[in-house]
Amino acid sequence: MKIARDGIPVIIFLALCAGAFAFISWIPCAVMCVLLALVLWFFRDPERTANCEDGSFYSPADGKIVEISECDHEFTGHAVKVGIFMNIFSVHVNRTPCTGIVDYLEYKPGKKIAAFSPKASEINERNYVGLSTQWGRVMMVQIAGLVARRIVCRLKRGDVLEAGQRYGMIKLGSRVDLYMPSDTVIRVKSGENVKAGETLIGVIKG
Repeated sequence: MKIARDGIPVIIFLALCAGAFAFISWIPCAVMCVLLALVLWFFRDPERTANCEDGSFYSPADGKIVEISECDHEFTGHAVKVGIFMNIFSVHVNRTPCTGIVDYLEYKPGKKIAAFSPKASEINERNYVGLSTQWGRVMMVQIAGLVARRIVCRLKRGDVLEAGQRYGMIKLGSRVDLYMPSDTVIRVKSGENVKAGETLIGVIKG
């Protein structure tokens, strides 16, 4: 099982603690082993393959669809927004929804209310990644939730991304919003479970 690199330091620390406690007492050793197993599960990073069709947008996160709406943003203009809630059991590695060039990056500090709330998109700590694509401007927004304590994004302006490419993660429960051009036809419904890099979220009207 592939592990996200952001979890390696914690995994090594817990493994060393479990090894040390093994010579002292089985109870703390067992506790460390359970924690290690949970951390390994949380930082799992399965391989995914996006069927890269022109004008198709794939899910940037594992989780459940909690919002489908229209909105406006200075980078995308009028857009269709799909919100995906990631609980603590979801794979938390984020992936790009389509091919494109990173043309907009903005981090905003904020609150940490429940990420499934529509208000979380406006007031929570969040990180914006805007892509210029041949179908228009697309944006992913990583949003911290009640438990999430760190947003990870390794991109810089000018980066060329492929559909389904890993670009970061949010540690513990959180949300990712996907902004797509206003003429996108949505292929998911509220309450549906989706997978990053695999589930088709929408397509440009042909």
